[in-house]
Amino acid sequence: MKDGNQDGTQAIRRAAAILKQIAHVSGDAPKTLRTISEAVGLPRSTTHRILKSLTDTGLAAYNADTRRYEVGMLSYELGLAVSDRVLGLAPWTACVDRVAERANVTTYLMRRSGFEAVCIHKAEGRTVIRVIPVEVGQRRYLGVGAGATALLAGLPDATAERVIAAIAPEFDAFESLSADSVRDAMDRARRTGFAESRGQAYSSIYGLGRGVKAFSAEPDLAISIAVHAQDVDDARIAAWKRIIDEEIAATQGTRHRGDDTSE
Repeated sequence: MKDGNQDGTQAIRRAAAILKQIAHVSGDAPKTLRTISEAVGLPRSTTHRILKSLTDTGLAAYNADTRRYEVGMLSYELGLAVSDRVLGLAPWTACVDRVAERANVTTYLMRRSGFEAVCIHKAEGRTVIRVIPVEVGQRRYLGVGAGATALLAGLPDATAERVIAAIAPEFDAFESLSADSVRDAMDRARRTGFAESRGQAYSSIYGLGRGVKAFSAEPDLAISIAVHAQDVDDARIAAWKRIIDEEIAATQGTRHRGDDTSE
């Protein structure tokens, strides 16, 4: 006879893995029953049963027109719950807004979550044509895109290698990613302080990101931008780096002054 607690824990883990997969950005793969079951390594019958429970509770939603699964309204509502950690993100979301305003590009706040980076805030520049490879709430593997690469570069060598080995099978879903290209991008980010994505994830997009130590000894947040590749030159990259550096420094200074005042 199986242990009830063990079965319950397994069910929760499976449901969490499915929800993360629904929110995950992996090339252009649609979030159908087949692709989700393959991604999480479960039989379709088991995946369908869990998905039905998730949609019944509102944690997930099914679009009958596209036959694809989406994150449900209950997941969104739960994410609105206020905590000290959520309040602590406010200076960094404001930082992203300022970078977007000054640089006039789409700017993101990414947070490390296990082997992934999740977009927790996005601000758009004033240009008519916007670049939005990832939306708020969506997830992508560490090393996929500039912000996610900046977060990967902040990890210790052994941890970073475990991450790369674990997610290497997923790189085929992107334009020109491989374990070696991710290592090269990670090494450059460690040398320069900035991660760059020059068409590796999406051929027409240039990304630039910098890791931030907000709540831990290792970078757990990243500020990143995304622009059309044809709009990029060395002068603009230098200007974007300066703006990101200045706004991160200003945010860190504000946070430290606030900590001193509260003591």
